[in-house]
Amino acid sequence: MIAMPRYLRQPPRIKILEALGALADGRVKHLNDKKAIVVSSDGTRKYTVIVDYETRRVYSDDNGTKLRGYVGYPIIALLMEKGVLPFNERFAQALKGIPWKKLNETYKKYAIVEEIVKKKAMEKGIMPSELDQFVEKAMKILRSLKLVYDEELVDKY
Repeated sequence: MIAMPRYLRQPPRIKILEALGALADGRVKHLNDKKAIVVSSDGTRKYTVIVDYETRRVYSDDNGTKLRGYVGYPIIALLMEKGVLPFNERFAQALKGIPWKKLNETYKKYAIVEEIVKKKAMEKGIMPSELDQFVEKAMKILRSLKLVYDEELVDKY
């Protein structure tokens, strides 16, 4: 029996911003052109991420991707680096050093964390509307990609 492809769902909007923060913090370490290790914001976790750009098959062992079935921020960060998704250095620098894991665990609601993050970005000259437009653009592209979760990539790369 042939397994049906497991298409990943759209991520919570905040994951686009979290990916920018991961890139600004230098938490993405490449092992080869398709595989990287992404370190969590508090440094306690390391996620293995593989993106096969040609087949649109992806793997990541972060909870959002593996357990909840949406495109997690480690995958988004790699897609930004490759130019598949938009990247904005100014926004990334404004999101540098944010304790994402701590905020997510403390508030347990992405909407609350998003408001906190937008306030921090505003202190660095980034208007919330600018971030909203950026997130919308990235989400629209993500929707069109139709990424497939594939654990077999681990053995392949």
